[in-house]
Amino acid sequence: MYTHRQPLLSPSLGSQRELISFHFGVPQSGEKIYIQASLHADELPGMLTAWHLKQALQRLDAAGLLRGEVILVPVANPIGLNQNQSEKLLGRFDLQSGQNFNRHYPVLSETVYEEVKAQLSRDGKANTALIRAAARRQLGALAAGSELQSLRHTLAKLAFDADVVLDLHCDCRADLHLYTGTPLWEQCEPLSRYLGACATLLATDSGDHPFDEACSQLWWQLRDLAAAEGLDVQIDMACLAVTVELRGERDVHHDYARRDAEGILNFLRHRGVIAEAAPPLPELRFPATPLAGSENLYAPHPGVVVYHVQPGSEVASGELLAEVIDPLNDRCSEIRANRPGMLYATSDRPYTTTGLSLAKVASREAFKSGKLLSA
Repeated sequence: MYTHRQPLLSPSLGSQRELISFHFGVPQSGEKIYIQASLHADELPGMLTAWHLKQALQRLDAAGLLRGEVILVPVANPIGLNQNQSEKLLGRFDLQSGQNFNRHYPVLSETVYEEVKAQLSRDGKANTALIRAAARRQLGALAAGSELQSLRHTLAKLAFDADVVLDLHCDCRADLHLYTGTPLWEQCEPLSRYLGACATLLATDSGDHPFDEACSQLWWQLRDLAAAEGLDVQIDMACLAVTVELRGERDVHHDYARRDAEGILNFLRHRGVIAEAAPPLPELRFPATPLAGSENLYAPHPGVVVYHVQPGSEVASGELLAEVIDPLNDRCSEIRANRPGMLYATSDRPYTTTGLSLAKVASREAFKSGKLLSA
């Protein structure tokens, strides 16, 4: 293992932050795996899972059992981690710009396509190398105008050429679930099985360029650009990028972190990155569903929230999920599922204001369009 420290653009006199990454295995000896945690700095289950991964990867590296390179970034957002107000960590949005730390990553498809299209062929591996080289040049030419931009560019440069990118997050109150690109489901399914995910939500464009899509979306966008011009070329889906939602914000426990780290390691064994036998694939808990089929259920008025179903439960259409009780006017509203599916996340607030999202149900039929992610 070696440690790499990369300074971020200084935002103020006398202030300097850095991004620290840990590198295991040997570059170019197999697949490249990139794993980061807590890009939303107040989502901490992934940081603990990353620490458990670090201990295991050190042992595997020392034993010569890694067949490739693994890069681990346990603290992907040192900016947000220092945003504290009245003892509350405010790690989802950059306080200076107001922007979500997991949005607005570099979009390279059109510029890369213009650079490589004349050289593309029917050799998928050669095309992958060609595209990665062009993406490296494009990222190297980007100039950061703020500390936040320098963080985004640094993370992108670490991950853009990885075969697998795992971005560890969590929801408010949830069971473990995944987000990935629709063309990537076949590659992602073993990870969903090993992690015991209750849902995997698929999209080709969820909106505003989150980190995982910035890594993987390039490949199907290039495929589509080539097809639109009638080019007979092979462009592989060369990056499996997955946002892994490790339950809820308060689920920072060693038992969960050990289990999740082992699930990730088993996935790497399955891909041949770790030279150990992978255990048999567990059963898939729930089929993958379109992100456009995820229904948010909202509070019709303010009040106390009483939940009737736990995240990770399959629900029927019409099933009672929660009540909102207004003790001043004696209003009691029932929140029921409109479609059958998997209840994968809820709010963690026992009091709701009008219009607050209280529950998310993954259903099999797409019915939404436009931006599919919350702010």
